[in-house]
Amino acid sequence: MIVVTGATGNIGRPLTRALAETGHQVTAVSRHTAQVPDGVRHVAADLAEPAGLKPALAGAKALFLLLSGDLHAIGARPADIIGEAAAAGVRRVVLLSTLGVATRPFGRTRIEMRALEDTLRESGLEWVVLRPGGFASNALWWAESVRTQRVVAAPFGDIGVPVIDPADIAAVAAACLLEDRHTGGVYELTGPEVITPRRQTEAIATALGSPVRFHELTRDEAKAAMIQSMPAELADDTLDILGSPTPAELRVSPDVQQVLGRAPRPFADWAARNVAAFR
Repeated sequence: MIVVTGATGNIGRPLTRALAETGHQVTAVSRHTAQVPDGVRHVAADLAEPAGLKPALAGAKALFLLLSGDLHAIGARPADIIGEAAAAGVRRVVLLSTLGVATRPFGRTRIEMRALEDTLRESGLEWVVLRPGGFASNALWWAESVRTQRVVAAPFGDIGVPVIDPADIAAVAAACLLEDRHTGGVYELTGPEVITPRRQTEAIATALGSPVRFHELTRDEAKAAMIQSMPAELADDTLDILGSPTPAELRVSPDVQQVLGRAPRPFADWAARNVAAFR
């Protein structure tokens, strides 16, 4: 049995579906009650309280660990989740980390994530670490303005990074959960090309079949919007990356190709599959 945390999100949902479709027993974990594919068991648990994962981990052989905001919750003990997994007899953990652990290692959240990676390495379990860069699905921040005004408002219109389709992260995670050859791997996951917000806007317009205007925000305007839904420190971190990506953050990684035997999907594919969000 395989346990998937964050099972209702952009990565966890397709990962849960892919594992179930291959005939594996899957337990989907999310904070609240949720619909899951037929045959999948659902357990509601808060990852900020690792002991609450005991029912989900019973009988599991592998765990996909996606912490999201739980890593940063007051009093969170993410390392304890690895301890709970080991105590339950889990053999393999695939951890969703972040590319920033390598490219910008000194921010608080990245120091915490690096410490969690180290805990996993030292746990005695089989492990794989996935380090994705920016997500194509971050474009959903623009969905409402595209629906209502046919406009994308974003900073740094002509500065890009190689954003990755979350479905590709899910596909890599599935392979790492199921295939022994990936044990001990650290995979940096990016899309196939550097793409700017202006070009992302063009791809969304193509998917819609109607024009979408791009409006460039100042950094201060973008931060004011972002702190409505995230801590100011995280907003600043994100804007630093978007506005001044390092050579390492601009690099197109070969790791998706290495794991899956195919190139990562371009942003235009993601936009076409998710066009309903922008209609």
